[in-house]
Amino acid sequence: MQFLIIAYDYDDAYERRVEVREEHIKNVKRLMEDGKIVSAGALIEDDKMVGSSLFVDFPTDEELDLWLEDEPYVVNNVWNMDEIQIVPIAILKKS
Repeated sequence: MQFLIIAYDYDDAYERRVEVREEHIKNVKRLMEDGKIVSAGALIEDDKMVGSSLFVDFPTDEELDLWLEDEPYVVNNVWNMDEIQIVPIAILKKS
């Protein structure tokens, strides 16, 4: 199942984001190699990272939920999970 994820950070999360960013990026790259993350990037406002957007492709909702439970930005209270948007989509892939 394919989804667009828009995750804004908590207002006070910038320092936590910077502290765990390397771990987050390492995990994203691994999941990109596995084909589970198609694309990802930081949301920028006033030259500052304030959230993330990701196109993901997980076989089941349960696998998506398991990934989110262990995602460093979730575990370390960077993404505001009360306001995360997870929207089903259809990703056009290169053949």
